[in-house]
Amino acid sequence: MDGSSYYLPAVAMAAVLAVKCPSLRRSWRDPLLRSVCWLLALTGLVFFFAAPPTIAEVNDVLGVTNVSAPLVYCLLSAFSAACLVLIVNWRGGPPELTRRMSRRWITGYGVVIVVLVVLFVLGDTPVERLRDFDTYYADAPFVREMIVLYLGALAVAGVAMNVMCGRWALQVQGRLRAGLLIIVAGYVCNIAYLTAKFTAVVARWNGGNLDYLSSDVAPVLASAGAQISAVGFCLPLACQRAGDIWSTWCRYRRLGPLWRELAPVSPHAGRAARMSWWSSAELQVTQRESDIHDGLLSLYPYFDTGIRARAHAAALATGSDPAQARAEADAAMVAAAVRARAADPDGSRIASPQPPRPTEGPRDLVRMSLALRHSPVVEAARSDAP
Repeated sequence: MDGSSYYLPAVAMAAVLAVKCPSLRRSWRDPLLRSVCWLLALTGLVFFFAAPPTIAEVNDVLGVTNVSAPLVYCLLSAFSAACLVLIVNWRGGPPELTRRMSRRWITGYGVVIVVLVVLFVLGDTPVERLRDFDTYYADAPFVREMIVLYLGALAVAGVAMNVMCGRWALQVQGRLRAGLLIIVAGYVCNIAYLTAKFTAVVARWNGGNLDYLSSDVAPVLASAGAQISAVGFCLPLACQRAGDIWSTWCRYRRLGPLWRELAPVSPHAGRAARMSWWSSAELQVTQRESDIHDGLLSLYPYFDTGIRARAHAAALATGSDPAQARAEADAAMVAAAVRARAADPDGSRIASPQPPRPTEGPRDLVRMSLALRHSPVVEAARSDAP
């Protein structure tokens, strides 16, 4: 693998992380979102610092031969911890149990990182090796233990991830199950990576030479495993986000008839139409609901409980369920109130003594909005209004 094979995934992870940063700033206390961002950051760092050109540059800048080796091993260990913590937070459960398990994984891999640094300092690696460090120094005192430790830590993470994701996949369905199975497939590649590494190292211990497994085969397996796992992590979360956005835009569209009905009496109703096209769906819906509530507030003097009661009875008589009948009655009262307000351009009814207002205002805005478009009961009330 050349440098671009490492840098392209690193850039991709950085781009995804940049997209996530605004959400992270708004919801820093969300442990799942923090875990996702840590995983993205560490994935990008692993790819960047494991690239042979970066390895050579780091060694040269820091002036320590092969210092990139423990750096990459520490990043891989941190990446393993981030994957485990993400799964723990993603799976959920009692908050205290989730925090305790997360702390255990973080503490365990934190200790591994410290020991990796200590072993490198105690060892001696005078010859710079950009691609075959593991096999070249497989027999070096302390460095040998460092290599075995980082491979063992990755193996523990791989087995734990496969066990947790596999068990969880048996309990869920749909996109989440698909994502978990993709993660398992990614970690199968990681286990193959570790197998290639261990085989090459053990061959060195026994006087053989299978270095190509470590320097040529293993990096390809590691890259494939990391990218497949990243897809598995992102797929359910991305689909959930896309589903949330779709639901929000559907709500925005369904509120359209009610918003347009109230536009003549709501001084701010046109404001949402002037919002920037790139405004979020949530902001668009919030603005439209705000305009609707403003319009309803201005209509309170014109609400007629008698119209609502008659419309409610008519809706029930036509077979509507209680919730739908309530929405149709509210919509009929609003439609009649809009026409009553239009017939009173001077607002004399607002200035005159007020009749008792309804004890409850309209509640289900979406049902009301749909009733304004489709309900014959509402159409009848609109036709009968003065």
